[in-house]
Amino acid sequence: MTLAEGLKAPRAILFDWDNTLVNTWPTIVECYRDTFVALGRKPWTAQEVQDFAHGSLRDLFPSLFGERAGEAEKVFYETFYRIHLERLQSLPGAEALLAHCQSLGCYVAVVSNKVGDNLRAELTHLGWQKWITRAVGAKDAPRDKPAPDPIFMALDGTGIAPDDGVWMVGDTLADLKCAHAAGCLPVLVGGAEQLSEALMEYPPRLRARNCHELVALL
Repeated sequence: MTLAEGLKAPRAILFDWDNTLVNTWPTIVECYRDTFVALGRKPWTAQEVQDFAHGSLRDLFPSLFGERAGEAEKVFYETFYRIHLERLQSLPGAEALLAHCQSLGCYVAVVSNKVGDNLRAELTHLGWQKWITRAVGAKDAPRDKPAPDPIFMALDGTGIAPDDGVWMVGDTLADLKCAHAAGCLPVLVGGAEQLSEALMEYPPRLRARNCHELVALL
């Protein structure tokens, strides 16, 4: 993990959802595979999905499928609704991390590019409402991550301003861009040893490999 000098304890922590608190890559890979096949395209490999499937579908699918974006989204969600709850798994240490945040008195919310209703269904399925005050997903705000709108929505009414006392924790470039755009403290979680050139343009202030290291940072 990497620490930054001069940082104070956060007043609020905003978490990405997919592959930050829960492991959803197997579900996402299968949804993309079915979508590509249905539209007569060669499916992405699992690694290609992890490399390129960032952003909300409403932002990503028009560039991938053009005028067939609506058809592609329909296929994607047919697979998604069939499998997403039964395959949902919390990442190791995620529950302990959320409980620790609550014990510190932090305001905790989720800011995700998963459609808001689906995000909240998964949160309820895991019983995590006891730790997470608000969950903002794709299509809840006027724009999705990497735009700052979801962060502003997550903080609306709390009296907490988006500054270094608000951590935006996530595993992708979209999370870092969103944090920088909103003026929050960007925290990168994941196993990458080297930051890509794209990530270097929006550098994290803190880094941790997993939920256990995030507890240690706090």
